[in-house]
Amino acid sequence: MLIDYRHASVPDDFDAHLCIVGAGPAGIAIARHFLGSALRVCLLEGGGLNGDVANQSLYAGDSIGVPELDPGASRLRAFGGSTNVWGGGCIPLGRLDLAPRDWVPYSGWPISYAELEPYYARARDLFAIDGHEFEAGGFLTSPARRPPEFDQRHLVNRNFVLSPVFFGAAYRAELERAPNIQVVLHANVLELMTDTEGGHVREARIGTLQGRRGRVCAHRYVLACGGIENARLLLLSNSSAPQGLGNRRDLVGRYFMDHPRGRLGTLRARAVTPITRPYDRSGGKGNAPAFPELCLSEDAMRRHRMLSGRVRPVAVEGAVPRGIHAARRLRSALRRPRPDEGRSLEGQMSQALSFNAPVRQDAPPRENLARLALALAPGVGDLARGVINKLADRPLVRPDHVDVIGYFEQAPNPDSRVRLGEELDSLGQRRVRLDWRLTSLDWHTYRTSAQLFGDELSRVCGGSFQAEPWLRDGTTPQLQGTAHHMGTTRMADDPGEGVVDRDLRVHGMDNLHVAGSSVFPTGGWAFPTFTLVALSLRLAEHLRDCLFLL
Repeated sequence: MLIDYRHASVPDDFDAHLCIVGAGPAGIAIARHFLGSALRVCLLEGGGLNGDVANQSLYAGDSIGVPELDPGASRLRAFGGSTNVWGGGCIPLGRLDLAPRDWVPYSGWPISYAELEPYYARARDLFAIDGHEFEAGGFLTSPARRPPEFDQRHLVNRNFVLSPVFFGAAYRAELERAPNIQVVLHANVLELMTDTEGGHVREARIGTLQGRRGRVCAHRYVLACGGIENARLLLLSNSSAPQGLGNRRDLVGRYFMDHPRGRLGTLRARAVTPITRPYDRSGGKGNAPAFPELCLSEDAMRRHRMLSGRVRPVAVEGAVPRGIHAARRLRSALRRPRPDEGRSLEGQMSQALSFNAPVRQDAPPRENLARLALALAPGVGDLARGVINKLADRPLVRPDHVDVIGYFEQAPNPDSRVRLGEELDSLGQRRVRLDWRLTSLDWHTYRTSAQLFGDELSRVCGGSFQAEPWLRDGTTPQLQGTAHHMGTTRMADDPGEGVVDRDLRVHGMDNLHVAGSSVFPTGGWAFPTFTLVALSLRLAEHLRDCLFLL
């Protein structure tokens, strides 16, 4: 059942066995687990079916760390969450990612890869990649193009699978039809109200931007709002516990992590296509193709005592032939603009999250189409050569050089954190203040791995690598986030080391759980969505066992 909480015909209050806060991939995965059961599920979503500016503004906040990270531009408040704009990459974490590493402070998960593996297997169905076999650290499916071989003491290729699934679009209909599941849109959770001791949630207070207020009463509650908002909501729930729920040890919001990314350097060689084409995510067959990622080997991480990371060697075009340029302008002019505000917002976010994304150019006026078509004539030879290149699986335009873009695991750091600021949002709630900080281990990883990647890529293509100045002389870091927010409600058996236990239950509370990448103690370099859904399925199984005992 799909409900718009803004409508007057909808009741103010709801009762359920299970209340899930957030209808992103974690929340949807958990809700689906109860399809057809006798248990009533209330799935709350603060946004609507599509993104809009008013709802999105509730995610705005301050960034006071270095590097900066805009909390309002790196997540989407809508049904389906940020999977409305995600890239689709799925890959499991490796065993080393979950293990304690003596050179990485605060590393180690309380569960092993073996405990997570069966839920990875189940998660494939939700992503429509169930035909792909996997192992720790990657998929076994052959990639679209075979990548070059590297010295495996330093670098290895790991395959990921590109899922075609956007959770909101894929699972809306079945949730809408389910008689035991209420999906309540535009229902923002304002606070979790507890008993006087702060150990049991009694209700979730909800409200709309239009001023409506109500509550949800349930036996169990799950926060599935994302790596920033999970921590924010715990901190905002301070009526019974002034420091916030689950925060007796001052751990909520700490250990904030992302996957820092940035240009490591420039590679020049006569022939760069063999080292760029396999990694450009083109040429895939079927709905869920596999592609390689070029990664640091576990041996290199141990030997150099550094974090994990990967690079994308991105071919940068040289001079664009006149005919190709004219064809591109014409194609751009023929594309129809999307007037829908929600889709426009999602498009802007998608571009903001894409490294090296081209700046959007307005299409030429319609009256210039004839002139643009005429401009193709002098470049017919260029177009013919472009067709030949495409048939030969070569880029249309000869590359000038290669930008080596790095994506890295971040070291867990208690000083990197989500706090509450003093400014209030439209609901009267304190906005988030994000203090993103890196450590000396992060910098050691960037400098050491840049040299390893540069040397190996140069060796394979017979070229030369020039590292970026910020890596050589310690100038301002040219880094940004990847919108993979993790760690702020980290998982640990010891309440002194984490916010939730191995069953994702908040320490010191009997009916509150947290789902999503905020529970990751470490993040590896892997795209987090596949893992957070696997963890959500594990949690859903645990919740079902608990609720059926009622």
